[in-house]
Amino acid sequence: MTGWRSILPDWRWVEPALAAAVVAGIIWCAVYLYVHGYLPQPFLYDRSDTYGDWFNTAGWARDKGSHDSWKSIYPPLSFVFIRLFGINGCYTNPPGGELLSHLRACDGVGVSAIWLIFAINVALVWRTFRKLDPKTALPRTICVGLGFPMLDAVERGNLMLITFTCLILALGPLLRSARLRWLFAGLAVNFKVYLIAAFVPLLLKRRWRWVEGALIAVVLVYMFSYAILGRGTPAEIVRNIIQFSNGAIYSIMDIWHGTNYRPLLSLMSEGNFPFTLLIGSKNVDIILFVIPLLQRLVQLLIIVAAGAVWLRPEAVSSFRVVSLGLLLAMVTSDAGLYSMAYFMLFVMMEPWRGVGRRWAIVACYILALPLDIRIDALPATPQNLYFGNLRALVDNYVVVGPFVRPLIVMMVAVALSLTTIREVWMDVRLQGWAGRWRLRRDAPLLPGVRRPEPRGVE
Repeated sequence: MTGWRSILPDWRWVEPALAAAVVAGIIWCAVYLYVHGYLPQPFLYDRSDTYGDWFNTAGWARDKGSHDSWKSIYPPLSFVFIRLFGINGCYTNPPGGELLSHLRACDGVGVSAIWLIFAINVALVWRTFRKLDPKTALPRTICVGLGFPMLDAVERGNLMLITFTCLILALGPLLRSARLRWLFAGLAVNFKVYLIAAFVPLLLKRRWRWVEGALIAVVLVYMFSYAILGRGTPAEIVRNIIQFSNGAIYSIMDIWHGTNYRPLLSLMSEGNFPFTLLIGSKNVDIILFVIPLLQRLVQLLIIVAAGAVWLRPEAVSSFRVVSLGLLLAMVTSDAGLYSMAYFMLFVMMEPWRGVGRRWAIVACYILALPLDIRIDALPATPQNLYFGNLRALVDNYVVVGPFVRPLIVMMVAVALSLTTIREVWMDVRLQGWAGRWRLRRDAPLLPGVRRPEPRGVE
């Protein structure tokens, strides 16, 4: 047995090695940016739209048509917040993509705010992981705080940055006050509605009062921000979300930023890319059948794991429950690659123990790599480059990421779901069925289960 174990890798070096690979990828992207004037794939294909999510939203924050003309899916808080970090004089003209270059050059406060929030997030991630496990704090901070999803959010200037700040303060171990954590929960959901999936699953852990306080905070924050902005009713937001979710994908470029296979399936069934000529109509039909079936199976497995948590809540950490809720949201709807940082944060709170946890952690490091593998070249397109401050031809490629990345996300969900089901089964075998409705602090501890849990999830 000793000889057999000697051929296995030393697991203590796996995370540092993967974190070093993430750092190497960041350095490569920086060199590529210096040479070409734009970031390589998997960053967004429109290199002229750097910080576009921030400044387009900032322009519409000062226009009454944000929800009826622009069809925004953002609740009022996003527009209230983004108006605080900008120079009003830069937005005197009607908002629009043609003004993006002017806004980026004029509104230095907005650009500074993006990078300041990013720096705060890195510091919060470091403090969180130092509190949970100092030995793995550095590599996991690199993965979550400096990995591709967070860098992608910076390049886009997406409000995911401030939402991440609220999420880590609401559910992490840094704050003691329950009321403050409820407030940040309310802010997080009002920035990104789908983050309700991070809080409601805590009902499986019998956190009745905590979830109630968070939901009340969601309502109060919405009412307050709506009173300030004066638009963005629930009916408008729901209507816009439905329209956004049902939108078809017609270009190969639009599948780059997906966390699931919905963009790819939409492109295959409704787009103009010749998949039939490349792989044959039979293979296209197989893909259109197999991938949705796989997604349904993963969703079902997550639901089964949730049922197991409800059966024996003391056997599973709250961090795991939050991860499963976020992963269900990622598998079900496409929220952009930067949104992967949400579930990566909580996956990285798992201990390095067991096959399922280890695979999920390694997968997060893979998702954090700011790299992609090229398959074929696409026609170059002329674009205005923000970083290079010039107009140039930009090379585009068909890459592996859009075809593999959603599968990795689903496999993280599968690994954590199976681990959860196994932990519940082992807990039932150890304790029997007694005490199933209350947290038994005198019960035998299972591997990876912490009692009591850190503040922030109790």
